[in-house]
This record gives sequence, structure tokens and C-alpha cells, in this order.
Amino acid sequence: MTAEKIAVFPGTFDPITKGHVDIVDRGSLLFDKVIVAVGINSKKTTLFTLEKRMRWIEETFAHNVKVEVMSYEGLTVDFCRKVNAKFILRGLRNGTDFDYESHIGQLNKALSQDIETIFVLSSPELSYISSTLVRDLIVHQGNYAPFLPEAVNMEE
Repeated sequence: MTAEKIAVFPGTFDPITKGHVDIVDRGSLLFDKVIVAVGINSKKTTLFTLEKRMRWIEETFAHNVKVEVMSYEGLTVDFCRKVNAKFILRGLRNGTDFDYESHIGQLNKALSQDIETIFVLSSPELSYISSTLVRDLIVHQGNYAPFLPEAVNMEE
């Protein structure tokens, strides 16, 4: 019997975007389980509460039995060990993302030889979407709806 292939998709998801959804959906085709891991960083100010972000993610993936949502503090590799994940799933939109993410992937490999970082390229039509840009639209009352999954409801 082979071990279950578990991947962790870490981030703050403030808020989750259609770009994130694309990576998780495609990752769930590669792995037995994808844990969307909402990081808690006391030094980072978020626009939305942890509870709201987690609820939006849970509602977004309610149809996908391979996706779980959890929160964590500390190092991602430590969380991976805790949940028996051997993979970290990351999305790449462009070369800048690759440069940044490859350094983090190499550091994680140095910290834990048995955990692999897997990069999935963004779908081209979603590659310009980032939580930072969406937050800016939200704060300045722009039309953010096309970039967010239906479960993200700013009216609540």
C-alpha cells in the first residue's frame, strides 16, 4: 500500500482569488489531498479575519473532497511534518514569482530533505491576479468581483 500523497498549499489568502482556486483545483488532480494552509503571521496585517478567510476557502472547495482547510503558525515545513505532507504546492504567475518562490523552496529543502516543493504555472488568463491587487480594488471600491470565487462575499 502506497502512502497518501498530501500537498500543502500555504498562504494568507487575504482574500482567496480565482488564481488560488485554479492552483488548488489543478493540484487536486496531482495529489490525494491538498491542504489549503492559512498562515497566521502576527507581524502581517490582514484585511480579513482568519475565520472569514477560512470560511471562504471551505465554501469555495466544498465540492472537492480532496481539499481540506487548516490554519497554522510557524514554519511551513513543520506544518507539513505535522500533517504528513511530503509536498508544498506553489503557484507561479511570472518570472518574479519563480525567483522568489525558488529561494523559499530551496530553503525549505535545506530544512527538510523529505519535502518537495512543486510549482504549478498559473493559467494565462489568471496570471495577473494577486491578492494584493484585489485588496487594493476592495479598499478603493473598484470592481473586484471578477477576480474572486463566488463564496467570497464582502457584504457579510
